[in-house]
Amino acid sequence: MNAAAALFAGLLFACGMAGAQVPESGRVQELSFSAEEVASTVEDRYIDRMVELAAAGRLDDDRALLARLQTIGAGLIRAAVALKPEAVAWQWEFHTTSDTDVDAICMAGGKILVGSAFVRQLALNDGELATLLAHEIAHAVAEHHRETLSEALFLNRYPAVPLEVVMERLESDVSVQIRLSKLSSLQESEADQLGMVLAHRAGWPAADMVSFYRKLSDGDQLALVAGAYPASASRLSMAKGMALLFQSSR
Repeated sequence: MNAAAALFAGLLFACGMAGAQVPESGRVQELSFSAEEVASTVEDRYIDRMVELAAAGRLDDDRALLARLQTIGAGLIRAAVALKPEAVAWQWEFHTTSDTDVDAICMAGGKILVGSAFVRQLALNDGELATLLAHEIAHAVAEHHRETLSEALFLNRYPAVPLEVVMERLESDVSVQIRLSKLSSLQESEADQLGMVLAHRAGWPAADMVSFYRKLSDGDQLALVAGAYPASASRLSMAKGMALLFQSSR
């Protein structure tokens, strides 16, 4: 460790933060909460969401899609574990929902929920569905949820409050969400690129990855390309560039 790196690590320690790096990109993250603490807190909300969807008859009601997710996801998880070995201990789960407000969601620790209406609307083949799943898995591998909560704590100079309180404030305070928009956009771009790396390592063709982002670009009114997501044209350009890199590395 050089002097500058040692000084940076010391400052993080003094501030009660842990330094981490995003796989592949190497981007340094400042994390205030432990992975275990975040996973435990998020799991409670995840269970509540699953119970709510199940009670409404909207959880895993597309059995064929669920089987596709589980089969495709298994290979992607193996690729994720190769990049982040600790992910082998996570309780990975894939679920579907007919709730039309859901496109695809990933919670800390590898809990992934995919909207069946979204998949049908884009008419995703297996390679394109793998690209969607890989994007969500990339969020988990990069621990973006943990980073967002840590940044919310830092931006608001919250005192030593429980993580649950920080999460509630983040969800209810629009001003905080706006201040975190730049980080959110960065994370989405990162998940696009890291997700393509995962899909490539899992053996999915680059042409399907480009096709997925082309479909998003063609239907940019869809929720997945709104809000914090980069412009759909930029995402398609990124996908084409990554595909060329994969081809040149053969």
